[in-house]
Amino acid sequence: MPVHYTRRMATLVRDVGRLENGAVMGRDEFHRLYTFRPELHRVELVEGVVYMPSPIIVEGHADAQALVLEWLAAYTLPRPELRHTGPGTVLLDDQNEPEPDAMLFRMREDRLQDGYLKGAPELIVEIANTSASRDVHQKKAAYERNAVGEYIVWRVADGAIDWFRLELGSYLLIAPREDGIIESAQFPGLRLNVGAALAMDRATVVGAVRPG
Repeated sequence: MPVHYTRRMATLVRDVGRLENGAVMGRDEFHRLYTFRPELHRVELVEGVVYMPSPIIVEGHADAQALVLEWLAAYTLPRPELRHTGPGTVLLDDQNEPEPDAMLFRMREDRLQDGYLKGAPELIVEIANTSASRDVHQKKAAYERNAVGEYIVWRVADGAIDWFRLELGSYLLIAPREDGIIESAQFPGLRLNVGAALAMDRATVVGAVRPG
């Protein structure tokens, strides 16, 4: 085997080993290392720190995520110019490459780069179970700085949903109306019945969405 090839492989193996929980690095390095670890899933770079999430439990996190995706699907179905996804890599800035639990964005020609979402989506949802502290602090700061228009954090253990809206460069916490509804400013008609969502009342959650 050629010497230069052996050295290259040795360097690659050494570098790949550096992708570990709590490692500090920039997005270019993180993306390169993550690409060589196809067995890993849901690894994120948030404010320059690598996070490897805990296993996802069905009761709580997965159930809430499924409901959010149903809610977004009901809104996007008659709106082909929009796209919603479950977890997907976002190339955000040089210190952040998160994988939100759900997101909604307008499609355009330059939206994707090598299949990854490039830049901030208009709306991000995070289901915060074991990650609650990170979601409401580091991720919130990164999303705010990168102008994610609306950010929803479902704090499963606390039985609460926080809806943040970007106004003049800062996130404001939006309270539900008297009827328990919050409506998106980015996507008119995308209405969330907060109480119904917390109760996992799928019919009421989907029914609150206004058709296109």
